[in-house]
Amino acid sequence: MRKFYLIASGLICLFFNTQAQGPKKNIDKVVAVLGNNIILLSELNQQYAQFLNQGNPDDPKFKCYILQQMLTQKLLKQQAEIDSIMVEEPQIDEEVDKRMRNMIQRAGGQERLEGFLNRSVLQYKDEIRPDIKEQLISNKMQQKITENVNVTPLEVKRYFESYAKDSLPDIPTEFEVGEIVLYPKLTAAEKQKFKDKIEALRLRVKSGEDFAFLAKSYSEDPGSAPDGGDLGFFDRQQMVKEFTAQAFKLKAGELSPVFESEHGFHFLQVIERRGEQVQARHILIKPQTTPASMERIKLEADTIYRNLLAKKLPFSTAASLYSGNKESQYNGGMIMFYDGRSTRTTFIPADKLDPKVFLVVDTMKTGAISQPVAFSDPDGKEGYKILLLKSKIAPHKANLEQDYAKFKEFAQQDKISRVLSEWFEKRRENTYIKIDEDYGSCDELKLWTSPVAKK
Repeated sequence: MRKFYLIASGLICLFFNTQAQGPKKNIDKVVAVLGNNIILLSELNQQYAQFLNQGNPDDPKFKCYILQQMLTQKLLKQQAEIDSIMVEEPQIDEEVDKRMRNMIQRAGGQERLEGFLNRSVLQYKDEIRPDIKEQLISNKMQQKITENVNVTPLEVKRYFESYAKDSLPDIPTEFEVGEIVLYPKLTAAEKQKFKDKIEALRLRVKSGEDFAFLAKSYSEDPGSAPDGGDLGFFDRQQMVKEFTAQAFKLKAGELSPVFESEHGFHFLQVIERRGEQVQARHILIKPQTTPASMERIKLEADTIYRNLLAKKLPFSTAASLYSGNKESQYNGGMIMFYDGRSTRTTFIPADKLDPKVFLVVDTMKTGAISQPVAFSDPDGKEGYKILLLKSKIAPHKANLEQDYAKFKEFAQQDKISRVLSEWFEKRRENTYIKIDEDYGSCDELKLWTSPVAKK
């Protein structure tokens, strides 16, 4: 039973990585039947091809695991149909577009992706849409099954006590760190030379020079410049509002004026319109900070720092008023860490903390606020940070007092797994399941062979 629920809990959310898939063959083989649903060999092989395309070694036994996932999804989908659980078409569209954006980005552009797929993006979107719809319905069914699962403090305590003392994990040093991120703001005069530069490029395009050549030579968008500024097809939700406003009011071949967004100065040219999607190319020039702008933001940072020390305003309020980091600005300024499961937490292991931040906070006392520290982010934007060391937890053997939040999450996931296990066990026993004999040796799939299916 435990083996089954561990499998179930790990496999419920079946999100394919939608890599290139070959067209389905007309003649196919059924490898599994679950109720009134079938799984074809071509579908299984497509998923295995994706596994290999991700750089994994050839391992035919992994097909057992993939088939197990597919059966899990079919069982959820079947129950969703009984319970009349549906997903809206716009939600499916959004997920399809999200997957395609990711694929286009990873392929290095739409043309490269279409060459790899050997068909257009629109054709491929039509092919993957049914699978994605099924995934979304299955996930919604899972959410319904577990929506009322909660744990009490007593259940957390019992879960903690289920650990043998010598099996409790070692918790490394953890930090809770707040930040106020301050980026310099350029004056109109400081921006003008960058605006003049891109306006000159626009005029060169307008006078007949090759857009793609100029984009490759001058655009500061590393994602599109190698492709001559081509961004591929996008919808109204994929770009910043200033970009969308220009792209969706122009006709194919038309050139926009220079406009500014949070990324810098752009101009774009629409290549093609397809319904509610536009293919466009652009050139981007990013305004660079100046010594004067850095000096201004340093003075602002010093003022905020003094007000924090004087307790004229709380750190969280200062973060919401002044910080330029949208992720932490309205979270009290606290830096969040994703632990790889389903939890975002403010407790960050020392080895996961930004090394430059670590060097500052490692010598601070709990509750202390740092003086403004100069920094540059991965995109090259410069500025200053003010850091708060909210807490620092020394390395220790896990215990309930210090690590209650962790064990609450563990207990919650364990309870969800047990609920799903029980649900799957009941449905599996009452569902016709037949698996092709070629996969009869798979240990994982023996759990799916119900007495009914053996008849």
